[in-house]
Amino acid sequence: MYIIKVKGKAKIPDYIQLRDESFVLIAYFRADRPLKDLHRYGLEGQEVPLASVIAELEFGKLRKLEL
Repeated sequence: MYIIKVKGKAKIPDYIQLRDESFVLIAYFRADRPLKDLHRYGLEGQEVPLASVIAELEFGKLRKLEL
């Protein structure tokens, strides 16, 4: 799974994208909202590690998600 942080502009907030091994979009959520429904993406119980990964991500840099 891959993760990327997308910079918003004006009234559009920053977003996080989760993509599978084929780079197909599997999740898209706001970066400033609490993480919820992670069980849908196979990340149940990974809220704290994922939040720390999101905090250190640079905008526009695709990164392999390893929790």
